[in-house]
Amino acid sequence: MHDPASDDDGLRAAEATAQRLAGELFPWDLTRSLELALLKTFCVPSISGLLARTGEFEQRPRKRYDDTGLMVAELLRHGPGSPAGAAVISRMNRIHGHYAIGNDDFLYVLSTFVAEPIRWLARYGWRPLTPLEQQHLFLFWRAVGERMAITALPDSLEALLALNERVEREAFAPAASNRRIAEATLAMLLADWPPSLRPALRRVLIGLLDRQSCQALGWTVAPGWLQGMVLAGLRARSRAAALVATLRRALGRPAPARFYSQRPTPSYGAQFRLEQLGPPALLEDLARPTAEDP
Repeated sequence: MHDPASDDDGLRAAEATAQRLAGELFPWDLTRSLELALLKTFCVPSISGLLARTGEFEQRPRKRYDDTGLMVAELLRHGPGSPAGAAVISRMNRIHGHYAIGNDDFLYVLSTFVAEPIRWLARYGWRPLTPLEQQHLFLFWRAVGERMAITALPDSLEALLALNERVEREAFAPAASNRRIAEATLAMLLADWPPSLRPALRRVLIGLLDRQSCQALGWTVAPGWLQGMVLAGLRARSRAAALVATLRRALGRPAPARFYSQRPTPSYGAQFRLEQLGPPALLEDLARPTAEDP
């Protein structure tokens, strides 16, 4: 007989692992990998087309980025099984409920939250994720998907990664909306840097993308020598970060957890409230109580 308690124990273990990965071991890497995941979702015309119609990524790219980053960070910090995590998912569901989003698009976006961290750390990290960490990351995001009422969720990590690869192989396709949304996002990511550095940094960021992603976004694939430099630079950064963390632990001064939602953001400053997150045009409606509210 199936024991529901074992599912609860499995989710708690997955939440603890996800919290440690995102807040302690790989905070910088996880953030970068999810930025890359965001760019790759724009390679699917049905996703970029909806984003172009809402106008949020072009009119308010910084707020849209911060809202997404803050909600994801709060999920990783608290877990989908917690009251705080449930509040984030409820907020996301209410926002998504205003748009006609297909289940297949939900599935692909969810898959990127598992696949991209695994790929990033295998390629750029000071170590790859262990099989157990990968499994826990899958269980964590599958639990989020269940609470978002996404259907046809893969029942294994292998099936989720296969879905991710299949979508990228079959659904990535050039579209004007892909490039529009990607360009607005890339400009936002570079906005804090001096203008003289932005062209070089743009090439570096594009150097993180594979050929099929670049083609879908209408960008020129980075030359092999640049990709090699990006790889070497990120690996060196990762090794240096691991060394600093080891020294801090040896000195008895480990770094505190560093979730995106615990740092100031351009959109909200030092602190934010969940009620601030979402498209401005929807905030009044989102403020109305629902049957789910206590």
